Amino acid sequence: MTVKWWGAAGRRAVRTTAQTAVALIGTAALGLLEVDWVAVASGSVLAGVVSLLTSLSGLPELDDGEA
Repeated sequence: MTVKWWGAAGRRAVRTTAQTAVALIGTAALGLLEVDWVAVASGSVLAGVVSLLTSLSGLPELDDGEA
């Protein structure tokens, strides 16, 4: 795993974390005061970790197939 790989995997994980947070916040039917922020944080961080783990199999962003 190179610096280039960590950069690409990190960007992908951050995007995944943010997308998951937006999706979980959007499921709160009664507004922002009813959001379970612990669940949002927990689910979002877990999605970021899973993104990093799936990046171990390779990243399409890297032209040379670094893993």
